[in-house]
Amino acid sequence: MEEQTVYTRRRRGWQLAGWIKILITVVLTLAVSAGVWCALLGKSGLTMVQTYLLARFAFVEADADLDKAVDVGLAAFVDGLGDRWSHYLNRERYQATNQRRANSYVGVGVTVGYEREEGLLVQSVTRGSPADKAGVVPGDIITAVDGQSIAGDGREQGPDLIRGEAGAQVALTLLGEDGTVREAVCTRAAVHSPSASGKLLEGGVGYVKLDNFYSGSADSFMQEVDTLLAQGISSLIVDVRNDPGGYVSELEQILDYLLPEGPVFTHRPRWWFESVTQSDANCVDLPMAVLVNKDSYSAAELLAAQLRESTGAPIVGEPTSGKGYSQITFPLLNGGGVGLSTAAYCTGSGYSLIGEGLTPDVELSLPEGAALGGSDDTQLQAAIGLLTQKAG
Repeated sequence: MEEQTVYTRRRRGWQLAGWIKILITVVLTLAVSAGVWCALLGKSGLTMVQTYLLARFAFVEADADLDKAVDVGLAAFVDGLGDRWSHYLNRERYQATNQRRANSYVGVGVTVGYEREEGLLVQSVTRGSPADKAGVVPGDIITAVDGQSIAGDGREQGPDLIRGEAGAQVALTLLGEDGTVREAVCTRAAVHSPSASGKLLEGGVGYVKLDNFYSGSADSFMQEVDTLLAQGISSLIVDVRNDPGGYVSELEQILDYLLPEGPVFTHRPRWWFESVTQSDANCVDLPMAVLVNKDSYSAAELLAAQLRESTGAPIVGEPTSGKGYSQITFPLLNGGGVGLSTAAYCTGSGYSLIGEGLTPDVELSLPEGAALGGSDDTQLQAAIGLLTQKAG
């Protein structure tokens, strides 16, 4: 009986020692983890976590919308970085942005402008889209959506009213160029929007409008230029007005396609080595000109700058925005995303656009109400004049 008691005491001692070891291990692990988090987050980061925990467990209103508070806080935090190109996207905006960057969306297939007080001016209609099938044509003005007027300030809500679920119908009230009013009923569907559109102008001038540099834009642009080359164009105008930019990979393909052998793009990321993209000898060997305006951003500016640098192509239009940083949009746990500037970029020779943008060779504003690529497009006419002079 006595031996059993001694054994029991020893076993309890071993158990106690085991629990002490576990406790020490847990404490050390937590200490190391805390140290790691302190090193990673610093005081400011830990303060943000602390504030969230206090709001969750100490704030008097237990049902407060913390998701909304996080959205507001994240937007303010990114804004506080002082970089106009970095941004926070909540869940809805992140999903919409991804859809837009895929050059695919659910809607009726129209590109609109806000220059007419009566409503949204239809600038282009995607071939085969619901709007195309319903008889909507460029030049129409959408004055109402499902009976709701979008004239005046209502234009801002117009695109949201037109978009919706696939398969649902939407009625557009249209004011035609001849002054007649009609209604077009469209069934919303997934629309793939080509990034580029081209046409042959008088005098053998090819014209290509590039809307963005998102997914598939390089293939779309090259297809339009190839079509014009097959028609025997003698010069080319590239229009990147109102182009927000897009992906570096799409830009590099277009630069390589258009330009002769040499450096065409320099990329300087924070966490990697500088890289210089080289174009091969294959190129579009024609006189070129570029159209830009104040809403030509990022890759659009760089394309114009590099065309001038590599071939002497004149730039016509308005001074551009001066963007020289590229962003990566990182997905977040709340379903949103944060776009952060992670690299600087410049032309092949090292010329940076940051804060300066491009000064056109011919600085010219577009008349109010003029349609891009139309007969009243004075910027386009100026570019044609420059190419005609060069040919002469």
